[in-house]
Amino acid sequence: MRLNLSTVFAAGICASLAAPAAAQDILTVAQRQDPQNWDPVDTFLVAWGSVASNIYDGLVRRDENLDLQPGLAESWEVLDEGMRLRFKLREGVSFHNGEPFDAEAVKYTFDRLLGEVGGTGPQQSNYTTIDHVEIIDDYTVDFHMAQPDPVMLTKLAGYGAMIVPPDYIEEVGEEEFDMNPVGTGPFKFESYTQGAQVELSANEDYFDGVPEVDGLVFRFIREDATRLAELQSGAVDIMADVAFSAVPTIDSAGNLEIVSVPGPTIYSLALKTVEPAATADLRVRKALNMAIDKQALIDAFLAGRGQPIDSLQGELSFGYDPEMEGYAYDPEAARALLEEAGVPQGAEMTIDYRAGNSTFNEVAQALTGFFANVGLKVGLNPIEDGVFLNEIVPQGRTNEMYQFSWGGWTFDFDNTAYLSYHEGEKWNPYGTSEEMNALLEEQRNSTDQAEREEILQEIARLAHEEAYHIPLYNEETVYAVADGVEGFVPAPDKRLRLNSVSLSDQ
Repeated sequence: MRLNLSTVFAAGICASLAAPAAAQDILTVAQRQDPQNWDPVDTFLVAWGSVASNIYDGLVRRDENLDLQPGLAESWEVLDEGMRLRFKLREGVSFHNGEPFDAEAVKYTFDRLLGEVGGTGPQQSNYTTIDHVEIIDDYTVDFHMAQPDPVMLTKLAGYGAMIVPPDYIEEVGEEEFDMNPVGTGPFKFESYTQGAQVELSANEDYFDGVPEVDGLVFRFIREDATRLAELQSGAVDIMADVAFSAVPTIDSAGNLEIVSVPGPTIYSLALKTVEPAATADLRVRKALNMAIDKQALIDAFLAGRGQPIDSLQGELSFGYDPEMEGYAYDPEAARALLEEAGVPQGAEMTIDYRAGNSTFNEVAQALTGFFANVGLKVGLNPIEDGVFLNEIVPQGRTNEMYQFSWGGWTFDFDNTAYLSYHEGEKWNPYGTSEEMNALLEEQRNSTDQAEREEILQEIARLAHEEAYHIPLYNEETVYAVADGVEGFVPAPDKRLRLNSVSLSDQ
């Protein structure tokens, strides 16, 4: 979209306010969710990654083919049987505020992540296998590991490991940094209007080349129909979080294109496993699994763009077991189990779910029909995202069933399983078992990938046997792109890096 940049970035990016500003190439992206905080240690949201992957860099970068590439580190070595990782850093790189990037910045980033500040957010537990970071010289650091971590290089390409500027944070404080981030990435933060949009400008000193467009605007539009209307009107160039019901409309438009790729995101219902909930009974949890026809949900509400799942991962995930058989759709067997468990016909239960996702809203309504077919009266309780994610689930205040959707960005089951099943984790409010805890720790301690894969598959089987969740489907990552957008490559992990995207004259 070609705009007068002074209109978009009123903070004063234009070189001269006296002279008319030249038309600028501003790429506008619409997505459903506003992350509401730009600090890497404070987020777990895929919606954060789609924006902030353009603001920050990690030591390692993962490309759209899920291959690891050099980022702020030019190279690395795995030493001492995985107990030490050595990184050679890029020289001549600066943060957006002019502060130099060097080994001190790397050490500060991880001291902060692993310390008190990181302890208040959800990212720290992904990185606790790091004992400490040692500065060897200005552009060399060693990561000393508390234990080997076969997923660490991938994690260093992700969320909590984005490198942050020490001097800036110490000067402005944590709360200011939350709302006014500074990184080394291809785009600089300019302004943020909570609930509306964030504006970025091109970093002309970026070490990997100047971006093709002059700026980015990410608009946060919760309503699927409104996002689609903005795309159709030309006010949006790329739309993320495409409602599957909108795919035929977009496909039939002459100036729009659907671009999709297999993604990491899974949807499930987590089950409350403690008394007095009826779902504390394993027989009830199994019955609820047997009550649902997953393929029917995919066909009806995902336009066929998804796969049924039997664990909390899709086929691209390391740890996926193609031989594992889930609970077959069997309403008769479900009714028998409920009767055996003493659940009366017409028993009431409730599904808590995140409001604002029209597709899952439709899925949730269909789920009540499946449950009614086995004699249950299930109600729906839509909850605002912030309340659901920060109060209801972590504090164990859910009803019998609650939405569990997860963007497994590492494509390694460890990331999902550990945070979902290990004792004390934010997304495991009701606990699992000592056996599960031991398996999760065992795979993290293993440096043998074949052995670790077997353990991850055992974890998936144990979770299946205990029916902690009702796994539903792994959905494709779907984008809608307007004519004139060139060079857009969809990211399976939804972490868009848009520095190579350009806009042609229309």
